[in-house]
Amino acid sequence: MTHKLEELFNLPDVVITNNTQEIPETVFSNQAALASANDIIDRIDAALPQVDLDGADRELDELSDLARDKFNDLMDLGMNVEARFSGTILQTAGMLLGHAITAKQVKIDKKLKMIDLQLKKMKLDQTAAKDAGSNAIEGQATVIDRNELLSKILNASKEANSK
Repeated sequence: MTHKLEELFNLPDVVITNNTQEIPETVFSNQAALASANDIIDRIDAALPQVDLDGADRELDELSDLARDKFNDLMDLGMNVEARFSGTILQTAGMLLGHAITAKQVKIDKKLKMIDLQLKKMKLDQTAAKDAGSNAIEGQATVIDRNELLSKILNASKEANSK
């Protein structure tokens, strides 16, 4: 930063120091934090497959099927009784159908949460692999200025139009 800008914005003088001793300490502390985070992720990863989610899915399916069956029974009964009694029966049938829908929604929400957790884990694994450099892309690059780039684009479009 120039002296004129410092005066213009009333900034304090910039003092540049070369503290190369602090950098290794910071890197070391960050590596320790990353190692502990990786250990925690590995423990979570090991615990996830042990959770039995199929049992809960089966129970929710059974409850939903039972509620739908009883809904159909109550609808048939409500249509075959006197009008003064059918209101309560049909209302109860509607509540049973609502419970069936809620059971299915809970099952779907649980699956979506599991998919979300898996996607987050995959993203974290991908980011960690990228940081480690194992997925480095090898290629070539050329540094050119703006005018040269524009001329290459124009030449390419002229060649494409002439064909």
